[in-house]
Amino acid sequence: MIDIVLVAAVVPTRRGVLEQTLRRFQSGGARVLLACLFDPAELDLPASLAQARWLVGPEDDPSFDRRVRRAEPGRQMWIFAERDGVFRRRGARADVLVALDPRAIHTVWQLAQRNRHADAVYGLTPAANAVQARLANPAHFATRRMLLSMPSPTLAARGVLRSATDRGRGLARRLAGKRIMRTRIGRGIWRTVVTAPGLSDTRRIGLANRVYDSMLRAEQVEAATATAVAVARKVRDTRRRAQLTSRATAAELAQGRVPEHLASVVGSQLSLADECLRRGDAQGAGAAVSTASALLFHRGIHFDVLSSPLVDDPAGFLAPIYHSEVGRALAGCRGRARAAKPPTGRRQRILFITRLNDNFLGEIRARYATHPDCETRYLDLDSDPNTQPLTRRDSAMISHILAGDSAYGHEVTEWLKPHLEWADTIFIDWCAASAALVTLIDPGPTRVIVRLHSYETFTLWPHMVDFSRVDDIIFVSEHLRDLTLRAVPALVGPTAPRARVISNAMELTKLPRPKDAQARFVLGLVGISAVAKDPRWAIEVLRLLRRRDDRYRLVLLGSDINPRASGAAARYLRELEREIGELTPAGAVERWGHVEDVPSALTGIGVILSSSVRESFHCALVEGAASAALPVARDWPFFAGRDHSARTLFPADWVVSTPAEATERIIANTADEAVWREQGAAASRHALTTWDWNVVARDYDRLFFGG
Repeated sequence: MIDIVLVAAVVPTRRGVLEQTLRRFQSGGARVLLACLFDPAELDLPASLAQARWLVGPEDDPSFDRRVRRAEPGRQMWIFAERDGVFRRRGARADVLVALDPRAIHTVWQLAQRNRHADAVYGLTPAANAVQARLANPAHFATRRMLLSMPSPTLAARGVLRSATDRGRGLARRLAGKRIMRTRIGRGIWRTVVTAPGLSDTRRIGLANRVYDSMLRAEQVEAATATAVAVARKVRDTRRRAQLTSRATAAELAQGRVPEHLASVVGSQLSLADECLRRGDAQGAGAAVSTASALLFHRGIHFDVLSSPLVDDPAGFLAPIYHSEVGRALAGCRGRARAAKPPTGRRQRILFITRLNDNFLGEIRARYATHPDCETRYLDLDSDPNTQPLTRRDSAMISHILAGDSAYGHEVTEWLKPHLEWADTIFIDWCAASAALVTLIDPGPTRVIVRLHSYETFTLWPHMVDFSRVDDIIFVSEHLRDLTLRAVPALVGPTAPRARVISNAMELTKLPRPKDAQARFVLGLVGISAVAKDPRWAIEVLRLLRRRDDRYRLVLLGSDINPRASGAAARYLRELEREIGELTPAGAVERWGHVEDVPSALTGIGVILSSSVRESFHCALVEGAASAALPVARDWPFFAGRDHSARTLFPADWVVSTPAEATERIIANTADEAVWREQGAAASRHALTTWDWNVVARDYDRLFFGG
């Protein structure tokens, strides 16, 4: 009897031909196994013609799935096949091995290495010919089976080597396991091994990556980073050294820790960028700058924790950028051919530009859309799927700035130049990608205004904007202006734009509404989706209040912190959830989630809190004050004690330094209903006369029209 194994990775398109061939094999007395990567029922073949075997992988095995995904298409089937014992045994004694499609060829080749007496063919016609040849001369093929009963020598040697390697790897995995990596001695031994002299860069980095990953699994992040940095000192190749330390540093930053070696790691990436720039490789320089930026401005040390090294010492923290060639090139002033010039004899044309976020533009756009002295347009740079990819190519943007010219830059110019030529004034909201893109182009006589909110100061974006092409930069508060001017040297000097402070545009007149008497015991915190909002500070205020009067409760409005943002964010959220869980059973904390009708929600809130560690302005507090809730603002630690802070933005009695001071202010002003209503009314009057859009709009009129 002739034994045949057919292998198919995809459903054959000519099923009729397949069935006809199988019937011929059956009439010749052959036994057939059909192995496939799909459900054999899709072929709808009589069971008598062939034994069908569906090759499947293990359930819920991420490592197997990753192995399949990473393999080339032609090798994927063998990954399934080699773990199937029945298939391997049949393949080892088969007479004819047949690949029915290109993706099955590698699997048949693997079987043929193990079964050298078999005929290995591709397609049904060669298979039929091989079967016919065996039927015609059985003695010849019987002798061939005896002589070629062993697998190929190459395969045998490979098997012995793999077995030895697997044993070695198994031993290495045990010696570098989590249990050993959790001990100081174990970590020290492995650090000695990976930094030992005599290793090639390739061998050292491969071993270091294994040790590094094991330390991370053992939750020894600092040790993993220190080991990677120590190994990097032994690596001769600049690029590989920078890659190794950057990967390690990113893991520590995600935990919210600032590594001692952060400046040197960032510096090594920027040195690599400088090398690329000197040899004319702007693309390589752009990629290295992007990597350095991802470390220096990692959200784990600026956004998902309660402090930031950039605030404490902007010049020191950002020194690696300032002192690098690429940093100086990014901050270079290309200037403009003509100064901005207002139009004469017609209405002013204003173009509002943003990308994705127009939350703070509504009132401004609405006012000037109907203004008799201007004509407006609006451009969201993310709205057109054809040009949207240009806004997401940070590395290409950096490379263009460094080179001074690129195909990418020409694409951006072709896209945005017509908009610049139409406008007399461009108002760019957010000093981020939009501002960097627009200033790649000489604006000519078009006036360019950029508004910076807060987030941008903690990113590379302001260092990529050509401020010699910007006429005015708008800040929403003095303390934000002070910090940004300290962090971005291009904003200071003869080519810097005019720095103005104009409050956010808010319609506050709709907010004052009657409040129920019981609202005076309800504290409101609006916006808790960022660690910087520090809702745990508000929880502490609530605890202190309830020790004196258990009628006080806290309402949380907004979406929760995203635990996937970073390890630091996840850690903060766990602590917050634990504290909320302790107070929820008593009804002390309520979560209202996202609220569409804010004015109605504020009628049930008697005390509005700002618990943040930093804010550029904090619209939610001002809106709460306008609704006649008692405002209690923490003296935001990022800015406390400086020339400008929460204490210079708000009335002095609104601001407190500690939860204890907040408690005293709340008790003093809510214990009596009449006092609470009087204080709320005073806060509302101040908010309406200081920050309502009717007041702030005059500043924007002066911005656009002069005066």
